[in-house]
Amino acid sequence: MLKRTLSVVLALAGVGAGSLIAATPAHAVAFRTTATSLNIRSDAYLASSVIKVLGGPVSVEVDCQKAGDTVTVTGRPATRWWAHLPAHNGYATVAYLDTPGDKLPGVPECTVNPNPPIGDVTLADVQAMFGSRIANPSLVQTGLPSLNQAMRDAQINTPYRKAAFLATLVHESRLEYNIREIGDTRLYGGRGYIQLTGDFNYGPAGRYFGIDLLGNPELARSLQWSAPIARWYWTVARSINPFADALQMGKVNAAIGYPAGAEDQRRCDSFKNAIRYLTGSVPSGITCTRPAALTADTSKLTRAQFDALAAR
Repeated sequence: MLKRTLSVVLALAGVGAGSLIAATPAHAVAFRTTATSLNIRSDAYLASSVIKVLGGPVSVEVDCQKAGDTVTVTGRPATRWWAHLPAHNGYATVAYLDTPGDKLPGVPECTVNPNPPIGDVTLADVQAMFGSRIANPSLVQTGLPSLNQAMRDAQINTPYRKAAFLATLVHESRLEYNIREIGDTRLYGGRGYIQLTGDFNYGPAGRYFGIDLLGNPELARSLQWSAPIARWYWTVARSINPFADALQMGKVNAAIGYPAGAEDQRRCDSFKNAIRYLTGSVPSGITCTRPAALTADTSKLTRAQFDALAAR
């Protein structure tokens, strides 16, 4: 990202969205602000959005600092450093912190998040990720607006999360919102993106959305409800984003609710392909196998029961 040099004479301030921070240090250093009205920004650039205005002068805690736009204040050296204020989830320019230099002493530099948020996926994206598994491109294209909205709602917004979610759905439904599990004649058999299965899922999902899925299970594969139901399962029936963050694809597969077997590796391979496409490489540390406690069919477990097994 290019660094821009700007001069300011008013109390301007930093950035704050933790999207550019992979992990901040456990400690923080206290500094005093020098402005009566300090902008806390979503990133270390003057064009970044102001997420709050901090009155002052006050004491603030800083856990790391990063380079961004240069800020010049009368009587102070110009500085391109911005302090990350974890209590305010944003950044403030060092120009308005009580320190003699242009950089904060005793404060480490912020680390760059290797898994930053990314935008919506397109048909071309999923075709590149999964190749021939996208068997009906026009149908996939029709469903993508609702699927992207569901991912935004579920904060499935980083390469790892999107790779895990899309790899799961391409194996469940080929990313076709209206699919019915082939040969499954059960009343509450697999339907939709996530292949919702069982009255123990149709009932809670219907109550969550205020619709009668038990009385009208075909709603689970409608364009209106297929993607929201996938989001519900991913975040409410289970909490799967943390497994994706940790590259624990084995636990992702266990959370979907089928017994361990060869399918786990196939889905993990799709996960790796998606990450490679989204980031340019496959990170080390991907775990394709499940913990021993999660090798059986976990589909009927409550979220609390599943979480207890996953924590072992």
